Amino acid sequence: MTGAERGDGTGTTTGPGSRPRVVVVGSGFAGSHAVKALARSVRGEADVVLISPTNYFLYLPLLPEVASGVLEPRRISVSLADTLPRSVVHAQGEVDELDLPGRRVQWMDPEGRHHTITYDRLVLAVGSVHKLMPIPGLDTHAHGFRGIPEALYMRDHMIRQIDLAAGADDPEERRARCTFVVVGAGYTGTEVAAQGQLFTRELARDRGLGQDAVRWLLVSRSKVLNGLDDHLSATADRVLRDRGVEVRTGDSVDEATADGVRLTSGEHVPTRTLVWCVGVRPDPLIEEIGLELAEGRVVVDRTLAVPGHPEVFACGDSAAVPDPGNPGRFTAMTAQHAERQGKLAGRNVAASLRGGRLRSYRHRDLGFLVDLGSTDAAANPLHLRLSGLPAKTITRGYHLLSMPGNRIRTAADWLLDAVLGRQSTQLGLVRSTSVPLDTSSPEVPHHPSMPFPPERGGR
Repeated sequence: MTGAERGDGTGTTTGPGSRPRVVVVGSGFAGSHAVKALARSVRGEADVVLISPTNYFLYLPLLPEVASGVLEPRRISVSLADTLPRSVVHAQGEVDELDLPGRRVQWMDPEGRHHTITYDRLVLAVGSVHKLMPIPGLDTHAHGFRGIPEALYMRDHMIRQIDLAAGADDPEERRARCTFVVVGAGYTGTEVAAQGQLFTRELARDRGLGQDAVRWLLVSRSKVLNGLDDHLSATADRVLRDRGVEVRTGDSVDEATADGVRLTSGEHVPTRTLVWCVGVRPDPLIEEIGLELAEGRVVVDRTLAVPGHPEVFACGDSAAVPDPGNPGRFTAMTAQHAERQGKLAGRNVAASLRGGRLRSYRHRDLGFLVDLGSTDAAANPLHLRLSGLPAKTITRGYHLLSMPGNRIRTAADWLLDAVLGRQSTQLGLVRSTSVPLDTSSPEVPHHPSMPFPPERGGR
């Protein structure tokens, strides 16, 4: 029995003649691809243990389509048991302690039990959490958008606000409930505003309010999709404005209250909906383990190994990986980099166990895609600038190819959405208190009566 299978907290150290053990923390883009590459490379010569708080891989780029009722949540929540090699042991839980000198990892499972396991190699792929700012009322009245619980809550919340607006006698209350504010015009914020506006307009029309009753604001200090290709930024900005979304660049939120937000420009916007999509920061677990950090991320060399700890590798959002295309800078926190770094980390760990040569991280920009709902999208695959239906076709084709499973079911949902109206049932499965903005695991609903996910310092 391996330490990952024991519940008594007595993880064992691999001894002479036993197989080495590799522990991977995190099952996002970086972690899941690291595990797959590692398992293929070692081919049974090492025990591979994956620790993550969920039993699925979340295909995050399609999360806005879950919130807007296009896709069912299980379409983008791909079971790890169905996609990982059978040789991989999955330990479901949240890591709450890393002992580098003792080479031990401790985690808490969903039932509150603590487990400990030792390792010969460790791969840190813990990902990221919401980036917070000291704005009054933000943690109380705003919700983030990083996991399935948040998407399910947001879907119910949008339906509920339109339903309540339809039954309201006070015109001011009706307007406030039909007003939605998204802060941050990066990938997530732009797609949430694009998909959400289409969904709520349809709901308002069906409830007799008229689609023009809905107001969406996308607030950002910088331009839409700042840092990406100008074509993507300009296309997304134009599409949103043409639909009636109020794009407020050079602005942000100064205060959030129960009945609205005050912008830095001084304007007060009555609303019941504030979606925080300003950005992400590395998981705070990284701050607690005593490794050198840069921009809050673990410093690694070009092989993704941690200097001074050759047994530890890091990849994805939690790693400060030198960008070979931009000397002196680190790679961006994107799914493209996380996936490629995960694959390299898995291969380099296998090579280190065999005494082989470690390879350096390299990448080639394949372009970016932004889904804007309906038949709109913006894309620059291999630097070919596309918009409208051609971009939409490329975007959906790319997502289907990139998903590790559920492709047919996802395509079927897209087809049904094209010919049928969206369902507008409020399930009420996720309450507001279950998806706090400052949480260690956005993908796991927070339960005050249960110590899972565990709360750590600095959260």
